[in-house]
Amino acid sequence: MPDALRMKPLILITNDDGIYSPGLRAAAEAVADHGALLIAAPRQQQTGMSRALTITPESGIIEIVSLEIMGKPHIAYAVHATPALTVVHAALEIAPHLPDLCISGINYGDNIGAILTASGTVGAALEASSCGIPAVAVSREAKLHHQRSSEYASMDWGAAAYFTRRIAEQVLKQGMPPGVAVLNVNVPDSATPETEIHMTIQSRQPYYYFKKNTNTERDFSRPHTLNIEFAVDRATLESNSDIQAFVYDRIVSITPLSANLTASVNLNTWYKAFSA
Repeated sequence: MPDALRMKPLILITNDDGIYSPGLRAAAEAVADHGALLIAAPRQQQTGMSRALTITPESGIIEIVSLEIMGKPHIAYAVHATPALTVVHAALEIAPHLPDLCISGINYGDNIGAILTASGTVGAALEASSCGIPAVAVSREAKLHHQRSSEYASMDWGAAAYFTRRIAEQVLKQGMPPGVAVLNVNVPDSATPETEIHMTIQSRQPYYYFKKNTNTERDFSRPHTLNIEFAVDRATLESNSDIQAFVYDRIVSITPLSANLTASVNLNTWYKAFSA
């Protein structure tokens, strides 16, 4: 990396959709004039890998590839690793110094509700935070069949890129809010730069569920994909949640996430019965 660029903030751009995802390029272009870009992403599609640190025979191979960013070729690193491990390789082996910001995304498909812990996009951002890098995870609404595909669907990334840029500017200027590990951003398909932003909480509801296919008899010896059903219980849905904002209000949701998964409940009564 040229010495002149070392004076700029170093921004790590990563994802879970793979190095050739148009969403990754959109994120890079959104913040290209805010710092030096270090683009490192999984070599293959890695949706749903959460914060997995899985090791395979190819783990750790890093291919240097060229991506077109702002109309010019830009060096990028295709890492044979999970999204979380990709971030570790980038921080320890590729970056000349610890990045000042990590943008994970822009992801094909939302990451909201209790199911977001399965997200490789969020997992990569959490890993960046654990390395000491302020992290933002950005996701854009997409149809389910586009979310796990390596045949990347053509989409308008304009609104998601706009909000990525705005939030990146804020973090670079003011840092992360105290106690926040990751800012989880979800942008509806209908969003424009004028769409409202709400600070939200993560809903306790899963938002989608795995469902047994009852129409056919299952042959356990053959590959099988479980069906997914989207469902929300409106009666118990939190009014300030990411699901409410994204699904029903159709506005941009920003949820501050903590790496601390401890439930804020008093277990004294339960523990007394347990230890009796």
